[in-house]
Amino acid sequence: MIRDYAFPTLEPGWVWLVGAGPGDPGLISMLGAEALRQADAVVYDALVDERLLSLAPENAEIVFAGKRGGRPSPKQADITKRLVELAKAGKRVVRLKGGDPFVFGRGGEESLTLHSAGVPFRVVPGISAGIGGLAYAGIPVTHRDVNAAVTFVTGHSMTGDVPDERLNWQALAKGAPVLVIFMGIKHIASITKRLMESGRDPAEPVAVVCKATYKDQRVLMTTLETCAEDIVTAGLKPPSLIVVGDVVPLREKLGWNG
Repeated sequence: MIRDYAFPTLEPGWVWLVGAGPGDPGLISMLGAEALRQADAVVYDALVDERLLSLAPENAEIVFAGKRGGRPSPKQADITKRLVELAKAGKRVVRLKGGDPFVFGRGGEESLTLHSAGVPFRVVPGISAGIGGLAYAGIPVTHRDVNAAVTFVTGHSMTGDVPDERLNWQALAKGAPVLVIFMGIKHIASITKRLMESGRDPAEPVAVVCKATYKDQRVLMTTLETCAEDIVTAGLKPPSLIVVGDVVPLREKLGWNG
C-alpha cells in the first residue's frame, strides 16, 4: 500500500475497465492490480498476460473474451452484454483490456453500452502498446531533435479492410512526422503503397515490433519500400506494432531490451 493513499473500492454492480498495459504483466498500474484483487468477475482480452489473473480471488469468475482477426472470436455485442449481465447480478466486474482501454481498445464502445444500461463504470488507464511497446524496443515516439508530433493509426477498419473511409492518407503522409500503426501487418503492403503514393520517402526508416515487452520480443528494422516484403521474409505475425519515421534509427543507441 502507498502511504497515505486509500485505493478506491470496486463496488458491487460496477464495471471497471482496466488497461493491462502492452504485455509484460509488471506494467499494469497499481490501481489496475488492486481492481483485480477486489473483483468477483474478470472479463479479459486475448492480449492480456494470463498471469495477471492470479491477482483475482480464487473464487472469481474468469471469462475469456479474446478477439483475434481471422479466428473464431466472441462478438463485441456479446461481450458488452455479458458485462451488463454480470454487473446487474451484483458482481464487482473488471474488464481487463490490453494496452489502454481508450486507445484502439473499444473501451469507449463498451462504456457507452454500460451507460445506456444504467451500469456505473470507471476507467483505469493503462500504458498503450503504441508508447510502452516501442519504449521496450528502444524507440521513443517523440524526440526533441526529430519530431514535435506523433500520429496513432489503426491498420484496419471495422470491416477488416484498410480504413480508407476515415483516414486521409495524403494528410497523414505529409503532416505526421512519426506514424505508429496498430494492427497493420495484414494490410501493410496497401498501407505503405498509400503512404509512398502520397509523398512519403520510400527509404524512410520503419520498425516492426512483435511480442513487445516480452523476453521473446522481436524488432525488424526496415524501410517503407521494403517493409511488406521484409515482414513476410522474417515470418512476423500479429499482434505487432509498426512505427514509421526518423525516431526509428534511435534504436541503434537506445535498444536496451535486445
